[in-house]
Formats: sequence, structure tokens, C-alpha cells
Amino acid sequence: MRSHLKVLLAVVFGFILVICSSFVGSETKTKVKMTTNYGIIVLELSNETPLHRDNFIKLVQDKAYDSLLFHRVIENFMIQGGDPDSKKAKPKELLGLGDLDYAVKAEFRPNLFHKKGALATAREDNLDRSSSAIQFFIVQGKVFNDSTLDRAENRINSMTARYHVINKDTTLFKAFKDAYENDKTKLTMRLNDSITALAEQFTNFERYHIPESHRDVYKTLGGTPHLDQNYTVFGEVIEGLEIVDSIAKVATDNNDRPLKDVRILSVIIIQ
Repeated sequence: MRSHLKVLLAVVFGFILVICSSFVGSETKTKVKMTTNYGIIVLELSNETPLHRDNFIKLVQDKAYDSLLFHRVIENFMIQGGDPDSKKAKPKELLGLGDLDYAVKAEFRPNLFHKKGALATAREDNLDRSSSAIQFFIVQGKVFNDSTLDRAENRINSMTARYHVINKDTTLFKAFKDAYENDKTKLTMRLNDSITALAEQFTNFERYHIPESHRDVYKTLGGTPHLDQNYTVFGEVIEGLEIVDSIAKVATDNNDRPLKDVRILSVIIIQ
């Protein structure tokens, strides 16, 4: 009887191990090696943002990032790359407007935030806060205290209020976008001021509060908290933060483009 029981327990235990190993395997995260002319950055993609993860993987497999530049670099903030127009860009050429012909639906997650090393997507001002198909940024950021985090929290809520206002009055937003796209600077500024004024008065939404656990990270490791819940974070740097720091320190022009090209040589999936 005991021998039969031992066999039964062994079978059950083996079955549990199979189930557990399958579950663990399903949580494996994709890792990406980005080789630049400043060194190697290894990124880990989040499974909580499958749309952004799968889009990034496809672009990597298509070699879409190879030879592109980090075209916008701001020390203590972030380094941004992925503009398709940057591959053959001439010195001093204005970059940052290039994209693919689709967007990626926003995937804001409570536990994914803009700590130092966070991988996130750039985006233009739009009604659903959808992400650029190809442009991304890596957070460098800086260390905050409670007072500066309170100000960052207010900025998060200001951007959220703006989101609600432009969705409430899409005609106003369309006029703003048309003015911007047609280089009507004065009209663009006037319409933007109108949106901002309406947003300052808009309170019909649940205000966001930076969680204490996130505050602790921002007060030690650092980051860019004012972007939280308005831009999609879909991964993080797991090796090469010192490369991010070195890129963030390069000299730039008035449009934040590095004076000496910072180029992505290749990007490959390593896991």
C-alpha cells in the first residue's frame, strides 16, 4: 500500500512540477542587445505590454533600428532614437518627425513607470495617447525629493486633464493640429493656450498619486516621474546604464541633436 502511495505522490508531484515549469516558462522576458558606437545596452521587454513588446520585436527582426541615430538627447532626462529619417541624415538636419504609417495603442500599467533605465515610446499629442510605431526613448532622469515629486505629480495630472479636454472638444484639438501641421505658429500657440486654460479648470477625473514604492525609487535611483501614465513604458535597461549616461552627456545643438552622431549599429534578440 505504501509503495502505491509513494508512486501516486511521485506522479502528482511530477505533474505539479510540469505545470509550474510551464508557468515559469510563459513568463520568460525577451532580451534585446542594442549595440551603439558608445557601447552595448541590453534591454528587457515587459510581458505586460504585449502590443509594444511584439511591435518592437518585429522591428528588431526587420533590422529597422540598424544604423539609426539617437537624435534627441537631453542630460538628466532621456535619450531618444528611432526616427527612420535619421539613417542618412546630414549634419544639423532637423530630426524627430519621422515615423511609420501606424501607431501602437497605449498600454499604461500601474507598476511600469519612468525610473532610470526605463524603455518607453515617444508620441505626438493625440486623442488616445497612442505611441509612435518606431521612436523610443530610454530614461536617464535625475534623483527627486518629496517636494519635486509633488510638482511632478501635478504635471502628470495636468497632462491627464489635457487629455480629457481634447477628447471633450475634438474640434478645438483638430484646429490646433491643423495649425501646427501647417506651420501657423501664432495660431498654434493661441489654440494651445486655450486648451491649457481649459485643462487648468478641468477637474472631472481621478487624480493620479505617485505610489510610495515609486517615490522611493525616484528618490534613490532617479527617473522622469512627470511622464508616468501618459507615455507607455514597455521595458528597461538591465545592462549598460553607464552607456546611457555617457550618451546623455554628449554635446548637442539647439534642437537637442548630438553634434557628433550617436548611432545604433545593430539591435538583435538575445533571448
